[in-house]
Amino acid sequence: MSRKIEKIERVAMMHICMLSWEYPPRIIGGISRHVEEISEALVAQGHRVSVITADHPGTAPYEERRGVHIYRVPNDHAPTPDFLTWVLHLNFGMIELALQVHKENPFSLIHGHDWLVGQAGILLKKTLDLPLVGTVHATENGRMQGIHTPIQRYIHQQEWALTFESWRTIVCSDYMFRELQGLFQVPQDKMDIIPNGIDYQKFDFSFEAKPFRRRYALDYEKIILFVGRMVPEKGAQVIIEAAPDVLKEYPDAKFVLVGRGGFLDELKRRANELSVAHKIHFTGYVDDDTLLRLYKVASVFTAPSLYEPFGIVALEGMGAQVPVVVSDTGGLGEIVEHKRSGLTVFPGDPKSLAWGLLEVLKDPDTAALMQDQAFQRILDTFNWPMIARQTAEVYARVLQEADKASPALTR
Repeated sequence: MSRKIEKIERVAMMHICMLSWEYPPRIIGGISRHVEEISEALVAQGHRVSVITADHPGTAPYEERRGVHIYRVPNDHAPTPDFLTWVLHLNFGMIELALQVHKENPFSLIHGHDWLVGQAGILLKKTLDLPLVGTVHATENGRMQGIHTPIQRYIHQQEWALTFESWRTIVCSDYMFRELQGLFQVPQDKMDIIPNGIDYQKFDFSFEAKPFRRRYALDYEKIILFVGRMVPEKGAQVIIEAAPDVLKEYPDAKFVLVGRGGFLDELKRRANELSVAHKIHFTGYVDDDTLLRLYKVASVFTAPSLYEPFGIVALEGMGAQVPVVVSDTGGLGEIVEHKRSGLTVFPGDPKSLAWGLLEVLKDPDTAALMQDQAFQRILDTFNWPMIARQTAEVYARVLQEADKASPALTR
């Protein structure tokens, strides 16, 4: 990352109100894992973290897990007519819960993740006279390749509001730093780049691999793994289009695509058209234990995204010590160093993706070398203790600046 966090000599214990619309076991995208792991890492470094999040079937209204205090907004209101109305009700519930928690144990600051919790964060900032830190994980403009509808314009405006009202805005990559500058004119000196990370130790377990992998591939087949939502920007369609070229030169390959989404039926239809459906296993949703095992039995991991602000799934592959092939777009191109910690290919180009996959499959010695260098990169850069320290330094800087600006939290 080209821009460094300003160092703070001493970071005192803080109570962070973490707002997120998803938190395990509620998992929609990458925010859920990010908030879980940064919260746990902050707690391990002596801070108190209270996560305010949405309800999920089978979960308690409150629980303490690995030191993190988790409060869930009860879903007891009437059915909402659309997603935006649901988001509005969620924000109302977050505000009510946060105010209750603050009475018992006052917050030091508010940290909101993406636009879906922006209104709660902004109102809490103004009501409690506390600074707001915002993390923008992705933008509507990036996901949709432009703003085309009234709903998209509304989300776009809400994203801008979060960056405007936040004392500082955290992004996960240089790519996102530039995107927010261009879209929302966020000043450079108001943003911090802190990468995502993974807990690589979760892959440190043993199991009977052969009977497990037989659920997905024959013993002689090499598994090419994809994990992500089945939406166009994640690029699963590029894998389908690349499959004939890969199988022509390496017929023992087997594609295992993990995830669900509205694009799934179209992907299956295209696989049938290309006569490769027998070589592609769509798993749908899988639980965490199954997913970890899939990483460990894969021969290649691929993330051919068209838009990817960071690409935490690439870190998962690297942490599982699987060779990775990713598209050179967004944060993926910053994570994976071409021909050192993996291979990067042209976004949206099936021929380029097929080349990358075949390079790994046909040259296992070079693939193993890249795999080792990728794992070292996880140890050196993308680990949660380091990321938590950088985040706490941002908090401390915000609190110092806010203290000087008191009593009014003005920019």
